[in-house]
Amino acid sequence: MPRLIAFRHPRPRRGSATRRILPVFLPQHGCPGRCRFCSQRLQTGLDRKPLAEHHAQLAAELDRLYRTGSQPLEIGFYGATFTALPEPWPERFVALAASYMKQGLIARIRCSTRPDACDFSLLSRLRDLGLELVEIGVQTFDAEALARSGRGHGPAEALAGCRAVSEASLALGLHLMPGLPGQSGAAFLRDVDTAVSLEPESVRLHPCLVLAGTPLAEDLTAGSYRPWGLARTINLLALALLRLWSRSVDVIRLGVAPEEAFVTSILAGPWHAALGQRAMSLALYLHVRSRAAALGLPASRLHLPRRYQSDVRGWRGELLPAWRKIGLEPEALIVWDREFFLLEA
Repeated sequence: MPRLIAFRHPRPRRGSATRRILPVFLPQHGCPGRCRFCSQRLQTGLDRKPLAEHHAQLAAELDRLYRTGSQPLEIGFYGATFTALPEPWPERFVALAASYMKQGLIARIRCSTRPDACDFSLLSRLRDLGLELVEIGVQTFDAEALARSGRGHGPAEALAGCRAVSEASLALGLHLMPGLPGQSGAAFLRDVDTAVSLEPESVRLHPCLVLAGTPLAEDLTAGSYRPWGLARTINLLALALLRLWSRSVDVIRLGVAPEEAFVTSILAGPWHAALGQRAMSLALYLHVRSRAAALGLPASRLHLPRRYQSDVRGWRGELLPAWRKIGLEPEALIVWDREFFLLEA
């Protein structure tokens, strides 16, 4: 008699439909210095402008969206150390966005910042104005990687900033950057475990890339920095995904959203247009493989939800050889219209 095991995709299920985010980029405003990997202009495709100009443009855009009957959306202040903007700009930006919460246009306000700029008093004031989520660009909790990346703070400040956000009753999001100078794969997975312990709502994983014109490009030329390879990065991202998903942490981004100028400026590092798909596909395979091992017999068939068909096969079918290793030929990967997987041995 065949042995069966049923399970769902390991990624946590979102409680509600995902809203569109209106990104407001404030490149490098509030940043105390330049990290060795940073090139906000290439990443966002925008140049630095006065904050008053950003504020006026946002006011005009929100008015336009409201008058044209836009669906409710979230607003995110990115590319800056938002909580280190000169006073009163943090409050002014949040207050402007919050004024449209009352009109039903803005459903949620979020911002990004550094962990060493998370003053509890300011966070509390911004919360009272309407801020709900703070995404902290921690990048790593590893002392050596922080120092060699020019972050300007240590692990203690990274942890304290995250805790200040939670203590201010704000939702926490984290950015991690695997492959930083001086960071091993084991150190990255320790970062993931630390992140999980902080109970964030979401995590973004941005592998470190070498961009033209950055200090890290100089390190590459000098031979003092060697980026991670693509295969290694995908493997470690897959392991990270499983650890985060197992604790109901949603990974909302894998890799950096590219501008054309950004892609052409990559000198080295684990860049791939389908990086996210490849890492998530491998994570799913590893999850199913562990379920197959629990059966104690070679797998014979896998029924899978139709929407995960491409994830199971992997990018350009790259995971089909791996499925064969656990006994599943392509014809044994059976698509069906149910929402769970069924593994048969």
